[in-house]
Amino acid sequence: MPFALATPVTNPQSAAPPATSQPADATQPAVTAKVACESLSGKTLAGATLTGVVVPPSGNVPTYCKVNGTIAPSLNFEMRLPDAWNGKLYYGGGGGYDGSIPDLVLPALMQGYAAVASDSGHQASGLDASFALNDTFAAQLFGSLSVPTVMSTALKAVTAAYGSSPTKSYFEGCSNAGREALMAAERNPNLFDGIIARAPGYNWVGFMGHWNRNEKAVAAPGGQITAAKLALLSKAVRDTCDAQDGIVDGIVSNPQACTFDATSLRCAGGADTGDTCLSDPQLAVVISRTSPASFVNGTYTSFALPLNGNEDDSAAGWGSWVTGNGNVLNALHYLFQDTTVKNYLARDPAQDSLTYAFESNLSSLYSMAALNDATNTDLRPFKKANAKLILWHGGSDPSLSPKATTAYYQAMTNAVGGQAATDEFVRYYVAPGVGHCEGGPGADQTDLLSALDTWAVKGTAPETLSATRVASGVVQAARPLCRYPQYPRYIGPVNDPAAAALATNYACTVP
Repeated sequence: MPFALATPVTNPQSAAPPATSQPADATQPAVTAKVACESLSGKTLAGATLTGVVVPPSGNVPTYCKVNGTIAPSLNFEMRLPDAWNGKLYYGGGGGYDGSIPDLVLPALMQGYAAVASDSGHQASGLDASFALNDTFAAQLFGSLSVPTVMSTALKAVTAAYGSSPTKSYFEGCSNAGREALMAAERNPNLFDGIIARAPGYNWVGFMGHWNRNEKAVAAPGGQITAAKLALLSKAVRDTCDAQDGIVDGIVSNPQACTFDATSLRCAGGADTGDTCLSDPQLAVVISRTSPASFVNGTYTSFALPLNGNEDDSAAGWGSWVTGNGNVLNALHYLFQDTTVKNYLARDPAQDSLTYAFESNLSSLYSMAALNDATNTDLRPFKKANAKLILWHGGSDPSLSPKATTAYYQAMTNAVGGQAATDEFVRYYVAPGVGHCEGGPGADQTDLLSALDTWAVKGTAPETLSATRVASGVVQAARPLCRYPQYPRYIGPVNDPAAAALATNYACTVP
């Protein structure tokens, strides 16, 4: 698990400058963050009144001008304009149901990008969809309109601040922001020169229905799975599948070879007899999560979340997302599906989502899909615009299934004319052992932005990339990030922890 003009931008072709826009004359003095702030503060651009303040450098973060604005009625956005602008614009997505502006002190700013983000048009917790209950416009902004609307203002602000429009504009987002990324590629194909969609929650209706089904199973009598039983399940998966990638390291890097059957852990007779087995109600939770879901006769689908051996991980596990660490009402999946049922489907804040029949109001399902689903895989207009797309998913994601991103990639490949056509503008990576957007035992840090920029500017498409796992600022391990369908297979010396931490001892291998 990431705004409006008086009339929202619906024609992105007119919102974005031509890709051939040139930066300011190199002979002109560089525009500092202070000058950028002076150029924008108090100005009204595309319906937004701007305020700016210079933020001094801190650590690796350079001096920048922080610009805030509101596009009526309540679409708040923030821009960060660096001292040494690289001539490009970076749009960072939010998460969950948005509702606040995400932090933009990130690598893009440190690389010299002008950066922008928004709250998508409402102010609330990212777990709160109440904006959609009675505010149709806020629901439209969250669904698809906030990104092109903010981009219209951001492009004008950058041009006013630096004296030239960006030569390239990129979008990056994970989870809901990954959905926003694909929404932009599908509906606004000329808006960005490149897009990074990480763990995209593009099939909104399908996975919300799946989460509703799963949490009902957890809430059923005997369905709660304790931490000890999660540890049992995880160890059993690792014991079966971990070594299939050439090394036992706590990461199942070759999931295609993993055929673990959770029913092998069934308690005798199906009753809960302790922490050495799973009861039938607990197995029902596992089966619900690890099998696909389908609604309205297959109109909306959700993909299985495969077991990966990290179910007990504090960052990539089930505790926070599925079981609520003993209380289903605290589980993130419960909270997301509950606010969705209340505000999009039942349209009743008093509705108990655990007793709600997910398919009982078809018109509400259709409306939510029209607003939030980014399931049109025909990206030929995006390809025709010479834009580039990088898809990424954590292999141990406990929230959104990597199988869903794989299915999107495969359907898109068919829609655009096959693998050769896809390779011209799309790359897809799965990061083994990585949780939802980050975390987990895998190597979760990769500079996708630089890879995208090199592709968009120089035409050099990314192949195998480098990924690291960092703790307290220190690299703990490195792995190659392999193009799908390859995975990193260990080929180094056995029983050598130092060798296992080096990316050079892994080879990208086809399953």
